[in-house]
Amino acid sequence: MARLEGLRVYPVKGLDGIDLEAAEVLEGGTVAHDREFALFDADGDVLNGKRTDRVHDLDTNFDPETRELAIETTDGERQRFDLESDRETAAAWLSEFFDVELSLERDRSLGFVDRREMGPSVISTATLRTVADWFDELTVEGVRRRLRANVEVGGVEPFWEDRFVGADAPAFEVGGVRFEGVTPCGRCVVPQRDPDTGDPTPGFREQFVRRREETFPDWADADAFDHYYSLMLIARVPERDRGETLRVDDPVAIVDD
Repeated sequence: MARLEGLRVYPVKGLDGIDLEAAEVLEGGTVAHDREFALFDADGDVLNGKRTDRVHDLDTNFDPETRELAIETTDGERQRFDLESDRETAAAWLSEFFDVELSLERDRSLGFVDRREMGPSVISTATLRTVADWFDELTVEGVRRRLRANVEVGGVEPFWEDRFVGADAPAFEVGGVRFEGVTPCGRCVVPQRDPDTGDPTPGFREQFVRRREETFPDWADADAFDHYYSLMLIARVPERDRGETLRVDDPVAIVDD
C-alpha cells in the first residue's frame, strides 16, 4: 500500500536535513521548518550548496522544539546556537566559517524555498533505490541526501512522482491532504557531490542523464520535462488543505478529480 515513508526538512537552507514524524503544512504551502532560516550576504544573495561546497564541511542538526542548531566541523569543532533568541551569534560564527559577512534570516510562514510560489518536493523510495543502483559507489541514503526531498512515498514504483505533471495529470492525497504536481525538479550541481565530503562524483551528470533517458516511464508525459537532468516533483498544496498535518505512515492515494 502506498504510504508516506518519510518527511525530511532542511531548517537552515543549504545545511543538513532532519527527519520528522509529523509536520504541518504552513499557510504559504510549504512544510513546517523547511528552509525556515537562510543565510544572506550583504547584497541579499543567499548562501547555499549551489554557491559553495563548504556547506559539506559542516555536520548540522536542528531541534524544532528548542530551535537549537548544533554544528560540528570536519576539524571536530562543535558549536550550539539558539536560533529563537540569538541568531546574531550564529550568523557571526557562520560568517567567519564561510569568510563572508552573513545575516541569518527567518521566514515562519513559507520558508526560503527556491520556488516560493510552489510547495513541497516529492519523491518515491523506489526512485531513490533505482538511482542508487545507477552508481557503484552510491547508497540509497546517500541519494536521499543528495536530492533533498521533503516527502518520500513508499509502496509505489520507481518514478511514480513523474505521473503528476503534464497534460491531464492527476493529483494525489497524503492522509487527505491534496498535492498537485507543478513541475519536475531540474537538478543543480549539488546532487553531483558526495554529501559528506563535497567531492564530485566523476561523470555523475552524464551517467544520470543517460540512465534517466533509458528508464523514463512510458506513462509519463515527456513534454512536461525540459531535459533528463530532472528528478523529483515540486508540488502544490491547495489553500484549503494548508494548516493540516502530514504524518509518517499516512496513506497515499491518487485522485483524478
